Amino acid sequence: MKYEQLAKDIIEKVGGVENVKSVVHCITRLRFKLKDESKAQTDALKNMADVVTVMQSGGQYQVVIGNHVPDVYKAVVEVGGFSTQKEAEEEDDKDTNLFNRLIDIIASIFTPVLGVLAATGMIKGLNALFLELGWLAPGQGAYELLEIIGDSLFHFFPIFLGYTAIKKFGGAPFIGIAIGASLVHPGVEALIAGDPLYVLFGGTIFESPVYISLFGMPVILMSYASSVIPIILAAFFASRVEAWVKKIIPDVVKMFLVPFFTLIIVVPITFIVIGPVATWLSQILGQATIFIYNLSPVIAGLFVGGLWQVIVIFGLHWGLIPIALNNLTTMGADPVLAMMFATTFAQIGAVLGVWLKTRNQQLKTLSIPAFISGIFGVTEPAIYGVTLPKKKPFIYSCIAAGIGGAIIGLTGGASYRLGGLGIFQIPSFIGPEGLNITVWGPIFAALLAFVLAFVLTYLFGGVNDDEAPIEKAGLTASDAPVEPNVAPAGEKKDSEVIASPFSGEVVPLTNIKDEAFSTGALGKGAVIIPSEGKLFAPAAGTVSALFPTKHAIGITTDNGAELLIHVGMDTVQLDGQFFSANVKQGERIEKGQLLIEFDIEGIKAAGFDLSTPIVVSNKSDYNLMTTEETHLKPGDSLITLVR
Repeated sequence: MKYEQLAKDIIEKVGGVENVKSVVHCITRLRFKLKDESKAQTDALKNMADVVTVMQSGGQYQVVIGNHVPDVYKAVVEVGGFSTQKEAEEEDDKDTNLFNRLIDIIASIFTPVLGVLAATGMIKGLNALFLELGWLAPGQGAYELLEIIGDSLFHFFPIFLGYTAIKKFGGAPFIGIAIGASLVHPGVEALIAGDPLYVLFGGTIFESPVYISLFGMPVILMSYASSVIPIILAAFFASRVEAWVKKIIPDVVKMFLVPFFTLIIVVPITFIVIGPVATWLSQILGQATIFIYNLSPVIAGLFVGGLWQVIVIFGLHWGLIPIALNNLTTMGADPVLAMMFATTFAQIGAVLGVWLKTRNQQLKTLSIPAFISGIFGVTEPAIYGVTLPKKKPFIYSCIAAGIGGAIIGLTGGASYRLGGLGIFQIPSFIGPEGLNITVWGPIFAALLAFVLAFVLTYLFGGVNDDEAPIEKAGLTASDAPVEPNVAPAGEKKDSEVIASPFSGEVVPLTNIKDEAFSTGALGKGAVIIPSEGKLFAPAAGTVSALFPTKHAIGITTDNGAELLIHVGMDTVQLDGQFFSANVKQGERIEKGQLLIEFDIEGIKAAGFDLSTPIVVSNKSDYNLMTTEETHLKPGDSLITLVR
């Protein structure tokens, strides 16, 4: 439970367990459905060190965490006990408008399988690349095995969606799996391979041979491998049938009779009615999408590419996911998701421009992981942490992405499989004709979008317009002022010095073993290994937090800096042993006042590391510079802050 405290803080700030109806997660966000969003402390959440930002869209309260969101989600579920919140989630659906419910349904059904779907798509894409380069050939063991792995999920997609869809609709997951398995059973393909009895309809879309009949009714068999819409509609129908059957079956035989009657009712109706109708609807939707696209691929690319980041911010991209999957199923290729390919590279181009231009050290530090994750298609850290707060870089990235999308539309770029994001999306452009303009066009579009966003951001991004650099304040590590940090009432000083609270050795924050501190997630600052068991106030202010175990203290200085001092690593396990406090939470303190005393030898003998981080939690409010000295005594300058 590495993120247990973070989970507790998030739950508290979304209004507590009683305000949460359900929570799921995607690649970077916790997606809450709250009973009352007005109870959530949105500003407080946004200011938490481990929270990138908060979005409210599609009937969801989205807390953006970053790449480690799966671990945070596990902690949130464990702390809040949200695995039993299904009934509340269904009740919430009744009060949500139709559009928000649709977005929520799509997100809930597809989110659990997107990771594996992207992975298998990447494998299939790489296999196509290896084939094109002549490294592999059909019939070779390596090629055939990779092809099997790549096709594994998409071919049996109805089984996976049967599980996620019926779970979303409130039914038994294994009933959904059984329905999906029925649709892709080898026996269906064997029947289709035979001679049809007669043709029920004629025409292009509705050409539907009938292979079998059931009680005199014709059954129109179709290939449901890789299909999307039929199983979702069947799962919805099954959830309602199951609920009805449960009401009339005695409890003693419910375990097997409920799935028995559900399957024996739903599967035939799916083959007779739901499957064919859904397939025809899928084909119509696919052809409608291509019709709109063919009106002007350039304008379509400009629109999708330019607005994709905005669509993602509001969570509306989920509405395009099933359309793209449907196009892959019905037509073998999809131009919709292909047109957003350049968006990722436009975003990291803008991030690079910010990184090279900014004088804000904290923003520089944030830009590096945002750039790296963006290469692989995860752009939320770049959007929420770097470009969107600066506004102009985000706008320039949208412009560059729109131009990139237009080029992809012009060159006919399309995805032939749903693969990875970022650079891993490139193999998905390889179609039956191999490496041609439909592959090189998207690559050129991505490079152009990257360069254009970088140049515009670097030259015109206004990156430093709202920054107060260290040079303007006339401060260096050696001559920073050390006078008391007290400003006139109601007035904040432009700079502030945080003194060392200990005697001891100074080491960089990145050297500490605790990842929450070393990555800067909890704030920026330094680490001191104390040589004396006394903690003195590093500035005048108020004790904003004092842990019951006395091993950590929070201080809000008179000038507004929020400090956290954590004595030792994992010392919370000592449960207060070896620690004593001379102040209470909420108490006014003066610089140099003795706050906490602790037994260094006792803590060491208990096997604990005494490395003590001193961090500024509201790091985004300041430019921050730590001392270059390696040994300090209480009162020496440790951190210089400039607004």
